[in-house]
Amino acid sequence: MWRLSGCRNRTFRKNMRTLKFYISIFALTLSFAIGAAAQTVLTSLDGANVNVEDQKGKIVVLAVGASWLPLSGKQAEITNTLAKKYAGRQVVFYFVATDSTNPKSKNYASNEAIRQFAASNKLTVTILRDGDGALLTKNLNVEQVPSFVLLDKLGKPATEPFGGIDPKFDLSVPISKAIDKLL
Repeated sequence: MWRLSGCRNRTFRKNMRTLKFYISIFALTLSFAIGAAAQTVLTSLDGANVNVEDQKGKIVVLAVGASWLPLSGKQAEITNTLAKKYAGRQVVFYFVATDSTNPKSKNYASNEAIRQFAASNKLTVTILRDGDGALLTKNLNVEQVPSFVLLDKLGKPATEPFGGIDPKFDLSVPISKAIDKLL
């Protein structure tokens, strides 16, 4: 009887190890699937949700800035220039405001304040909100503001983000070259 019981225990332990192995594989596969399905959905100032990674065959250019940041005025100028250059082509431009949506934050800006920023800088593209830049940092590796991010026609980052703006350097040139390569 003892041997039979010991044999059953070994078989049971082996079956449990196999089951744990398959559960681990399933969990790992599920976590990769969830990560792959993570999308960057931002909200426009009028409340519409926009998935910037799902633009169906279009190149997406994200100008990531903030209304309180002085260089974002220059960024708006660059964005308008590029949007005009690529009008009518398969290129979509968005200005993504990373101003905080928390009224207690020192970098808080209401939608109205962002609209005023857009009007004073004659910004001609759709404005999206990513309060504190959390989604862009997590999903698109944006490490500084202002930055430009290019997504290819499959919604994947096409280049490293173009970070920082030097008023003495025309950033629209390397961005244009990158867009042209993607078209």
